[in-house]
Amino acid sequence: MKMNGYTGKLLDINLTKEKIKETKLDEEILKKFYGGRGLGTYLLWKELGDRWETVDPLDEENLLLILSGPLTGYYPGMKTAVISKSPESNGVVGSVLSSEVALELKTSGYDGVIIRGKAKSPVYLFVHNDTVEIRDANKYWGMGGTELYKTLLKEVHEEIKKKEMLKGIPKEPAMMYIGRAGENQVRIAAIMTKLMHAAGYGGYGAVMGSKNLKAILVKGSKALPEVYDKEKVKILLREFWKKSFLSTTFREWGTGAGGYSVGHDRSSEPIRNWQEEYHNNEEISVVNFEDRAWIKKYWADYGCPINCMKISYLRYGPYKGAITDAPDYELQAYMGSNLGIFEPEKIVYLSYLVDELGLDGINAGNTLGFVAELYQRGILTKDDIGFELNWGDEKAFAKLLHLIANKEEIGEILADGTYRAALKVSKIKGIDVTKYAVHVKGIGIGAHGIRSELDYTKDISYAVSVQGGDHTSTAGLPAKSYEGEMVNTFYDSAVICFFVTQPGFENILEFGNAVTGFNISPEQWLNEIGRRIIHLQRILLLLGGPDVYWDPRKDDDNPPRFYEPLPSGPMRGKAPSEEEIKAKVKQYYEEIGYDENGIPKEEVLEELGLGEAKKEIKRIKRHLNI
Repeated sequence: MKMNGYTGKLLDINLTKEKIKETKLDEEILKKFYGGRGLGTYLLWKELGDRWETVDPLDEENLLLILSGPLTGYYPGMKTAVISKSPESNGVVGSVLSSEVALELKTSGYDGVIIRGKAKSPVYLFVHNDTVEIRDANKYWGMGGTELYKTLLKEVHEEIKKKEMLKGIPKEPAMMYIGRAGENQVRIAAIMTKLMHAAGYGGYGAVMGSKNLKAILVKGSKALPEVYDKEKVKILLREFWKKSFLSTTFREWGTGAGGYSVGHDRSSEPIRNWQEEYHNNEEISVVNFEDRAWIKKYWADYGCPINCMKISYLRYGPYKGAITDAPDYELQAYMGSNLGIFEPEKIVYLSYLVDELGLDGINAGNTLGFVAELYQRGILTKDDIGFELNWGDEKAFAKLLHLIANKEEIGEILADGTYRAALKVSKIKGIDVTKYAVHVKGIGIGAHGIRSELDYTKDISYAVSVQGGDHTSTAGLPAKSYEGEMVNTFYDSAVICFFVTQPGFENILEFGNAVTGFNISPEQWLNEIGRRIIHLQRILLLLGGPDVYWDPRKDDDNPPRFYEPLPSGPMRGKAPSEEEIKAKVKQYYEEIGYDENGIPKEEVLEELGLGEAKKEIKRIKRHLNI
């Protein structure tokens, strides 16, 4: 049966057995889970759900899924979804990165790749239409992005050019890869692409490293699958492009405009490990990055009308040669104000290091801030760290990034991320330092606070999210609204970029129907499909294991820091009430379909077509002694 918008099959690659096969996709499953984050969660549950809590995310039993969505290649802009059991949360995090890998897979004839097992020695995957190979990568092991682009990508591109010389000169293949942090299975390692794009949340660089998989290169030249209503797709696409072109701020500055405004205007930016959220330091303003570092102002991924990425390159000074994006807001904040650094050149340098080492800038920055505060308070000393670690000292933070990526000295503890590091330091020092760890369920908070209520993140945005501290998948009340996590599941399952959603959820869903022919209504997504995905993610998160488990009765909450009143700025003294947060969490449970303890109700699972998952609920309750 022909599908619209999908190829209808996945590559299934077993690195242990060096076996490659194809797996067909059932259209009914696609209607229930759509693609990307939703489909990935389903596939993980079906394969690992019966023993989830015993599966170590860094063991070869775990799966790594690289997936497209039904809108890949049709909708403006480009993302690729990465799904696995997360080494950070022990749940499922739908992590997306700006990469053409999904498009190249689709035009090779596949909706995605299931990667299982572990190679005997470093390998990379090569997909070129019907050619699928597991290749030796020993000589590339240890390389960062810039060196990989000069060697591996260039070599494979030359190979493809020779094969297709009669068809013209093809564009280079899309590539995803890991750096030193991923190779060393650092829990806060990212999967990288294009030097400075990353799938950071989830720690999936560590999963890739645990499989001895250095890179994935894909080049497709087949046609995209046919769409259900070609004329409607054309009409809507023209309308969407017009709406997207109105997003002038993103086109001009990218998210880098936030480095000053989020702190000054919204009192919502991490400063010295969230001890403050307000600043009026104009040096971090985006115009200073443009004047001092930018060499390319407009850079877009395939089909993107926004062009939000800006390339920064340091041509002079002690950090000459450092190259990164603007940086985007998250890295401006986490490699900047969060560390007491406001000078553009220093922020560009640290962002470059994060990219080259293959670390998640948000979670690595979160960990750096945590350690710096412990040093500030005298809990960790120079002897513990190996050097002084003062706010604003970019050289010290750079040294610490290298130690983390290589799991050396104190970096071996910090490589597990903020939460696990806090547990270890607490045990070593005999002092509870978890109150300085700004995370939710093992995942560092995105660079948007909740205390001022001037940002889009508020009260329970992180507390009840199935993706913890992920600022791209925040929850809220009403639970079944366009503002909450339900719509985020749609964007991550359709696999599109949030920055190109100006047409709005309803219109994009209509576009999806024109592509697939599914005829899904907004109400059906909010009440059924989106909830189904959220409930399945919630189940796997609460199963957890094997080293960390979450108890919703205490872990569905904000980090302690967010209950401390803001100490400065126009919103000074503001902080949420713990009682109000608890009440809102309970209200969210009721609206989404959880019981009073935050566990999905069995009757709701039946309604959502997840009756099989009731056995997992019993295991969760046994573990929580409920």
